[in-house]
Amino acid sequence: MKFSVIIPLYNKAPYVAKAIQSVLAQTFTDYELIVMDDGSVDDSHDVALKALEGCPQGRLCQQKNAGVSMARNNAVALSKGAYLCFLDADDWWAPDFLEEMAKLVAEFPEAGVYGTGYTIVNELKRKTGAARIGVDAGFEMGYINYCQVYSKTLIMPLWTGAACVPSRVFDEMGGFPQGIKLGEDFLLWIHIALKYKVAFLNKPLSYYNQDVDVSNRGIGHLRKPEEHMLWNLTDLEPLEQTDQDYKQLVDNLRVYDLYPYFLSRDYHAAAAKELEKVDWEHQPRETQKRYQRPLAIQRINYALRKMGSRLKTKLYS
Repeated sequence: MKFSVIIPLYNKAPYVAKAIQSVLAQTFTDYELIVMDDGSVDDSHDVALKALEGCPQGRLCQQKNAGVSMARNNAVALSKGAYLCFLDADDWWAPDFLEEMAKLVAEFPEAGVYGTGYTIVNELKRKTGAARIGVDAGFEMGYINYCQVYSKTLIMPLWTGAACVPSRVFDEMGGFPQGIKLGEDFLLWIHIALKYKVAFLNKPLSYYNQDVDVSNRGIGHLRKPEEHMLWNLTDLEPLEQTDQDYKQLVDNLRVYDLYPYFLSRDYHAAAAKELEKVDWEHQPRETQKRYQRPLAIQRINYALRKMGSRLKTKLYS
């Protein structure tokens, strides 16, 4: 079997049927579909079961609520495909996603992970469109320097709903890390990208749905340091002295992602300590100045920006 498609499911009753149907509509049919219900307490299980009716390639499994990483990892343990693809229950694929992925795998067999472009769907904020991944203009497909590409725009070149990994590589890496609630996928992809080649098709074939309740997503909330990807990179810290591309990426992510933590009263000290690792000479001058302003002023400015963003969202809704 070529592909095993994994859908973790937790309280996504309004969306999961569309996700499943997008898999069943694939033009490439050498795949199995495993939906892992992570202890949903809404109608997700029944909706998924109905969507899978009459589909011999699909099955619905259950586990006690243990988080998205365990849901994916447990589904992988039941899988038989040579390559693994992941799709969250509120996202969906274009009909030729697996077909194009199969071509990419055949063209670049040495890769440890594969990815395609994807479309961000956020009609509420009127920002729907292809993700601005930092590949060179005119790039169609090939191997990419993951760290360099990610650093350019800080838009993920490997998004889980548009990625594929050989089963053997997934097993070697130990799967998705448990206990991480923000960036568990990044931790897997970066470890693969630092050891293997990354193949990328610059064609949007997957849809990242942001028009959903973010309470079940990792985004939009401040997480405890032990649950956040940037506080869980200690095993890679030696590379910051030897791999400039990795160093630039992780520093860019620190100064961007940790800013709300730096401003918060609960996590300010932890964020400040993590930010001490940044090579500030390679950060834009404006970024340096932002962090150097009095903390009280920064907090006021940030609160005003958030208020303006919420007001704009309410006006467009």
